[in-house]
Amino acid sequence: MTAGQVLQLIRRGTCRTRKELIEHTGLSRSTITDRVDRLIEAGYIHESGVGASGGGRPPSVLDVDSVNHLVLVADLGATHAKVALTDLAARPLAEERSELRIERGPEAVLSWVSRAFQRLLDKTGHDPIRVCGIGIDLPGSVNHTSGRVIRSFLMPGWDDHPVREAIRETFDVPILVENDAKAMALGEWWASWRETPSLMLIKASTGIGAGIVIDGKIYRGVGEAAGNIGHVRLNETDERVCTCGSRGCVASWASGQAIANDLGQARSRDVVKLVQAGDPKAIMLTQEAGRTLGIVLATAVSLLNPGVLVLAGDMAETGEHYLTGIERASTGAACPTTPAT
Repeated sequence: MTAGQVLQLIRRGTCRTRKELIEHTGLSRSTITDRVDRLIEAGYIHESGVGASGGGRPPSVLDVDSVNHLVLVADLGATHAKVALTDLAARPLAEERSELRIERGPEAVLSWVSRAFQRLLDKTGHDPIRVCGIGIDLPGSVNHTSGRVIRSFLMPGWDDHPVREAIRETFDVPILVENDAKAMALGEWWASWRETPSLMLIKASTGIGAGIVIDGKIYRGVGEAAGNIGHVRLNETDERVCTCGSRGCVASWASGQAIANDLGQARSRDVVKLVQAGDPKAIMLTQEAGRTLGIVLATAVSLLNPGVLVLAGDMAETGEHYLTGIERASTGAACPTTPAT
């Protein structure tokens, strides 16, 4: 077990003392002492107090030292880009957002990300040397091992692009590149549902994707393609052509972009504004889209039996209209699930 894996046990709250680490991992006292001492010396953890004693000297409680290191993160959607600087406890120190379309290509988008990262550091007065890692999510299938985009129907020109290497030209630190729905699912599980063994998150915005977390880990499937629910075909003879080139995909009917097209609008955010303003046609189409997505989710819930089903993305901001459609269509699924938005 590496020092990084020991850090994760402390970060998750699985182990809070050296004794608990020894009992949980089965490693020797000297090995755990070595790992813990290295983490303390590097400024990743510290002793934050003492725990209850079962007899003898009270054990020192180990906790993440959130102030010594920083993390840079970028959320890249089809029509937006958002970056943030956080501490190790994921508390945001500074943020920046831009209406930047992913279809502009990797060079333009990633150049903006690198410059925005530097602006956040300059704004807060932090030295770049304190950055210990970077996370980037993208709206497409990603090989998280290589840091390259496998494929995306929303990202022309991005296939096999070395995203990690492009950012590392400016920041030579560990860089994680992940699909947006998968990253959101893991973040949602970590923030609110860690007692739940399984969670499925549906991101409904320009397109529709899903992230599945089982026992605290992202389920990726063969070829990293698990969760590609937006391209489940409902009717192959349908006249609507999806971004993937097929006909009758659920995304061609139920995504925010599909609704926007029907309303003569540019993007899913425009649909949200119309629904929030009470536009009757926007509300009707949103409810119909929710019912369409609910048909597919009923099957997914029956197959996966997740403890929690989360709706995220732009369409979650339409309130009960999209969600009600989903609930009506998915009612009767074989396995009960806790809904969340």
